[in-house]
Amino acid sequence: MAILTVRNLPDDVHRALRMRAAQHGRSTEAEVRDILEQAAKPEGRLKLGSLLTSIAREAGGLTDAEVERFSQLRETTLAVPMSFE
Repeated sequence: MAILTVRNLPDDVHRALRMRAAQHGRSTEAEVRDILEQAAKPEGRLKLGSLLTSIAREAGGLTDAEVERFSQLRETTLAVPMSFE
């Protein structure tokens, strides 16, 4: 886990955080973690994989022939590990 230090936090902000934490029944540190997580990873955010999947569905997906063509083009030889000798 990473550690984050916030310097020069105004007293009134610290007081408000302490009050908010008390209302939620947790420590100030836990409250700040929750606030940061909600800000950095909001529930409604669209993830890249989900976006790409929805675009593919809207486009109609691939036909069996297209899937077969991709399979033919795919490289099937195994990669040779790099040698450092």
